[in-house]
Amino acid sequence: MWHLERLGLRSSPPQLLVLVYTYFCALGDCLFVTDYFTRTPRKLNAFNSFASVELFHFHVPEDTVMAVWNLITFKEQGGTFGDSCPDHNVTVYFRAGAPPVINPLHTHFPRDTVVPGSFAVTLTWTLPNRTTGAFNVTSPLPGDWFLAAHLPKDEGKISVKGLYEECQYLFQPQLIVQRLIGIAVLYPGYFIDQMIPVHNRSALYKVFIPSYVSRVKVQLVNCSTKNKSGDSCPVVLKIRARAPPVHNSSALDCREWSPCELDSPLPAWGQWYYVLVERYLSDADVYFRIGVRVTDCSKPNLSRDHASPSSALNMPQSFGMAMGFSLSETLPMADLPALSGNASRLGASEDPVVYLSPSSDPEMCWPVRPTLRNELDTFSVHFYVFFGPNISVPPDRAAVFAINLMPVLDSGGVLNMEIKLNMSTVKGANITVFGCLNHGMPLFMRENSSIKCESESAAGFLLTVNASSNITKLRIPYPQTGTWYLSLRSLCGTEHGFEACPNVTAEVYLRSYLTPCINDCGTYGQCKLLRTNNYLYAACECKAGWDGWGCTDNSGAYSYSFQLLSTLLLCLSNLMFVPPVFIAIRSHYLLEASVYIFTMFFSTFYHACDQPGIVVFCIMEYDVLQFCDFLGSLMSVWVTVIAMARLKSIIKQVLYLLGAMSLSMALQLDRHGLWNLLGPSLFALGIMAVAWTVRTVRRRRCYPPTWKRWAFFLFPGAMIATSAVALYAFVETEENYFYIHSIWHMLIAGSVGFLLPPRAKPDASVTPLKHRRRGCGYQLCVNEHEEMGLVDPAAIISINSICTS
Repeated sequence: MWHLERLGLRSSPPQLLVLVYTYFCALGDCLFVTDYFTRTPRKLNAFNSFASVELFHFHVPEDTVMAVWNLITFKEQGGTFGDSCPDHNVTVYFRAGAPPVINPLHTHFPRDTVVPGSFAVTLTWTLPNRTTGAFNVTSPLPGDWFLAAHLPKDEGKISVKGLYEECQYLFQPQLIVQRLIGIAVLYPGYFIDQMIPVHNRSALYKVFIPSYVSRVKVQLVNCSTKNKSGDSCPVVLKIRARAPPVHNSSALDCREWSPCELDSPLPAWGQWYYVLVERYLSDADVYFRIGVRVTDCSKPNLSRDHASPSSALNMPQSFGMAMGFSLSETLPMADLPALSGNASRLGASEDPVVYLSPSSDPEMCWPVRPTLRNELDTFSVHFYVFFGPNISVPPDRAAVFAINLMPVLDSGGVLNMEIKLNMSTVKGANITVFGCLNHGMPLFMRENSSIKCESESAAGFLLTVNASSNITKLRIPYPQTGTWYLSLRSLCGTEHGFEACPNVTAEVYLRSYLTPCINDCGTYGQCKLLRTNNYLYAACECKAGWDGWGCTDNSGAYSYSFQLLSTLLLCLSNLMFVPPVFIAIRSHYLLEASVYIFTMFFSTFYHACDQPGIVVFCIMEYDVLQFCDFLGSLMSVWVTVIAMARLKSIIKQVLYLLGAMSLSMALQLDRHGLWNLLGPSLFALGIMAVAWTVRTVRRRRCYPPTWKRWAFFLFPGAMIATSAVALYAFVETEENYFYIHSIWHMLIAGSVGFLLPPRAKPDASVTPLKHRRRGCGYQLCVNEHEEMGLVDPAAIISINSICTS
């Protein structure tokens, strides 16, 4: 029913898990709590860019052991079930910490851009109008989770709103979480005695690791059963950051007899670590002593003995330990014996709680320099280094910087990093400055080691600058919030690999900032600020055939000649209104001619401004041009049909004014609705039909009276107008828009030239001066009244007597 994808790789579909945990929590039993969250159903769109994706935001609580997303999709058509709607697969993406960076069209990403991984689920239809799916995460990361859903890319058909009932695909995600409460808390440096009863399988603990800790070591000693002791304690020790480890998980573990120890170098800072002690092959109570030891770099006296690195980093001494606090000061030590941490000494102690002072690691304890946050606008933030932006990288240590992204607020933009090497400081040495950008904790590279930014529990992004390539850039779309650490280390290349550079201090220029989109989406894109509930994010919307996350993929881009041709075709096709203008002026339809000129003018400049490429010319705001173009098109139809009705001058002028006011109001409400075009046209045709019917009844013959008028003007004009409407409503797509819409211009203008009635005869009510100069004009009187349909041939005698009197 659905598929799971991870980083573009498919795997077998996991089953819906129903887990029964048998955790035993020290100092009290854990309790399970089930929480339920839902979101309002939203209409899904066909995928064109991330701007067409529906984004959902969830928050997973702390201590969650299971999260299940129930995915519901259903169809609607005209307010009812859409059983007749086609089945389109729905793709849903999941990511923790920030929105997923997706690429369903397999386009090229901009240079220097990294793509964070995400999970994908594809839902297929099992019922005519409804389908469901599920996505399970065991021990999910707590905090923000984002879901993005969309339909497949469509054919690009431009549909007229209101022409038919549109099929809508609605998507509603629901989240069910199961979390633990009452988990026992361990404190770094304290060892406590614990047990696992025979009826329980495991014991779960958690410990908070503050900032500036280089190593976490979990120790389990003095393990024994009720009947046996020493080396006969069957337990498994597991540790995991941010989420509880589970049975048969891939978390860091050790399968040893007592004593058991897990060492986690470079732990995540400011996070909860969960420790699971699990029994196996045992049918008795298990007794043990458990504790957590850390390598604390937060106190100056625990760092290296040589001179303070702050001076080499051009920073105040007070900033050296600004990112952490002393673990030895977190808990009071009164009445607690301070032991060295040796396992035998711990075993000899009879105290249930033992304190061990933190140790230091001279290879890993380096100061972390903070950065200054300067907010300019939404997703426009600059991070300044104190006494920067030029940074000295000493040869014997790493320079570490912290960049803090605000929770939720900063995850909807792009994190940009730029490093440039100052060549004057290299002094001819074969020096390379490596940078590791990591989330949650810093990573340090050492000489004579493989050059990569990863550890057993974390991975980062590598940046390098040297003499041959002295500048490097890195872009991370939708970065995870929290603290990012950049570690810079200068090494010299030798025949044995990279080694420390003696007496060479490299200098680099560091620039770090947050932007809404990558390079503002370039020339062929528009950066849009989007919102889902209270969450803001930015995405590029490309044009002129360009594609990709930053509108840099030109595999389907329009050439300049094609853009110029399409612009000229759409603009110059409006010249077809020139013949109707001359016909209207010749027939003394001056008001109608002014409407045609208005339409031709604004349609030309609207399409010159509406082009997706670089061949664009706007004389005023786009919205004003669009309104005037739509109004002119509808008014052209309106005045032409009203003129065909041959109404009295005063009635015609009133209808022209009412039509202009009514069409302006309708366009302001909805410019793309079907009835904005069809409604005024049908109303005008109704007025014309009534006028023609009255003339036909009074004259007792068909109006217009001549067959030539029907055969050579009305019928061809009606066919041309019908063809134009059919092209506009059923044929026009995004790909053929340029020439189909140009044909629409020419057909509409051509139909006006055929349908516009001939010149009207002068009114009978002329001035006395004209009476004396031109005479009665017997034939003139008869023709006018005959045209207006007010008399029949039997009334000629009375009219003649009136005119000759």
